[in-house]
Order: sequence, then structure tokens, then C-alpha cells
Amino acid sequence: MQCTSCKQGELQVSFIDQQFRCHTCNNCGGNWILVEDYVSWKERYPEYQFTEAAVLDEAEDSSRALLCPVSGVIMRKLRISKDTSHRLDYSAPVGGVWLDKGEWDLIKAAGLAGSLNVLLTEQWQNKLREQRAKDTFTQLYLSKFGEDDYQKIKACRDWLHAHPKKADLRSYLLAEDPYSAKN
Repeated sequence: MQCTSCKQGELQVSFIDQQFRCHTCNNCGGNWILVEDYVSWKERYPEYQFTEAAVLDEAEDSSRALLCPVSGVIMRKLRISKDTSHRLDYSAPVGGVWLDKGEWDLIKAAGLAGSLNVLLTEQWQNKLREQRAKDTFTQLYLSKFGEDDYQKIKACRDWLHAHPKKADLRSYLLAEDPYSAKN
């Protein structure tokens, strides 16, 4: 198979961390993994713990769309975690994932090497989108309110949300004049 990323190398059978089978490009060092091989290996070695790698600055990330080396279909880009911009390229029809050189170490550094198949699920990707949205809103509120006021309003909101009479309390707070008979 020809490399889907650099288009210059050949994908040769190898092993990730000498544990499970993959195909590694002899030119760019990227890895093509069939999720089936990974899951079969996990089932045989359920107790195996990957050692966490140091975060590498030289991890590559293909920003352009990649074609599946098996089917030729455009692969989906999936996030690894909310804290990295690196994305895995996933071919759902084939069940294969492309890791650019260094991305396996990013996955290990994030403590997710034992969950590669989970990273590919819609549930995981939705969770990451929700976390990123929460972080974005947190930054927005911090910039609008400032740290002290943001912490105060969060505490007030938590108290209000947990209160058994929260509807009445909200009405009181939102009323222009809560002591007036007019609405």
C-alpha cells in the first residue's frame, strides 16, 4: 500500500510499541492501524498498561483531507482531546485510522492509548465538542465579568439552581420592581 499522507512511501507491516500490528510508512513514519487489530490485541491483553510518553513538539498533523489507503474514500478528521489541535484520520468503511508521525505519542501522553477505539466514537467526539464549548463560554464570561465577579455569579447560580424555590427566586430577581403590583 502507498502512504496516504506523504504519497512517497510504502506502508510496511510493523507494530506499535511492539504490541499490535500496524502498517508504517517507510518515508514519513505515519501509521495505518486497523481498529480490528487493535481491539483483538486489547482483548488478548486486557491488563496491559501503556507507559505515558512525554508530549512531543515534533508530532506532525496532516491538515489536508487524506484518502483511505484501502478504499480511496476521504477519511474523517477526529479530535484526540480538547487540549490538542491534532486530529486522527478515520476511515469508517474500512475501520482504519491514520496516525501521523508522533500522534501515537500524543495519544499516550494524554493517557488514551488504551482507548484508541473509544476516540473514534461519536460519543467521544460529542463529549470533546461539549468540553470545548464549555471552555469557550468560560473564557467569554471571564472576559466579560472578570475573575472575581465570575466566581461570585457562578456560586450564586449554583445556589439558585439547587434551591427548592428557584422559580420564585428567579421571578424576584427578574422583576423590574419585585415590590410593585404591576408586572
